[in-house]
Amino acid sequence: MKTAITEILGIEKPIFQGGMAWIADARLAAAVSNAGGLGLISSINYGTEAVREEIRKARSLTDKPFGVNIMLAAPNAAEIADLVVEEGVRILTTGAGSPAPYMQKWLAAGIRVIPVVASVAYAIKMEELGATAIIAEGAESGGHVGDTHTMALVPQVVDAVHIPVLAAGGIFDGRGAAAAFMLGACGVQVGTRFLVADECRVHDVYKERLIKASDIGTMVTGKSLGDAVRALKTPFTKQFAKMEADPSVSADEIRAFGTGSLRKAVFDGDLAGGSFLAGEVAGMIRQRESAADIVNDIINGAEKLIYGT
Repeated sequence: MKTAITEILGIEKPIFQGGMAWIADARLAAAVSNAGGLGLISSINYGTEAVREEIRKARSLTDKPFGVNIMLAAPNAAEIADLVVEEGVRILTTGAGSPAPYMQKWLAAGIRVIPVVASVAYAIKMEELGATAIIAEGAESGGHVGDTHTMALVPQVVDAVHIPVLAAGGIFDGRGAAAAFMLGACGVQVGTRFLVADECRVHDVYKERLIKASDIGTMVTGKSLGDAVRALKTPFTKQFAKMEADPSVSADEIRAFGTGSLRKAVFDGDLAGGSFLAGEVAGMIRQRESAADIVNDIINGAEKLIYGT
């Protein structure tokens, strides 16, 4: 399946693996890229120099294109912005903030910048800044979420900009990918399903909870703090929601309770203290599988539905 994004980036299949914080490392990214998609390394991986090591490791594991996801709200975002230029990274996705302070530097270095957006207004702004493409992410996704859902967001973003648009949020298999293409997207980004990939390093408890999740197995917390996040329903998320609903609990107390919760989920499988980020498609997960099997199932499934082949 060739689309505008496969031609621009030199990838075989129009699918990105989400740059999930503390999760997306060289091993997972290389596996996705070797399968023909675009693997992404998270910039939230033990610090700036550790990210440099992951980039170099990915180059030893694949000769295919891969990228780095930069969480712009991170304390070391400016350092990572320089590091990707130093390391010759060719593709970036960005989120949790505006890439405006770094765009000139990145574009001068020939880097393709693809921001994640949750609104039409932000998509237009990113195009004006010189973005190569846009990832329109709906509220079905895991992690930080906006208010508009994928089915409504993607076609509005497609109509508003003149650069390629990828769809994210609520995409699990060929059916979701085909729907995204019908909405005008030229590719998809998938996060939650890759959490159960053999090459994904999350704790076994994380993978087991995803496999057992139901259609109503996730919830959104943090809206009262202006930082809405979707995660699996666990003792932690239920306690977080309870604290949010209690007017006697301050915002600082709630934030303190959530500090380090993603790391506790990823590395320790801590149900009481960990935030197991996941999208609404968690209820569709039934088994562990390789990253290549995930990529092929999604894209081959979409091709059969669209082309009947």
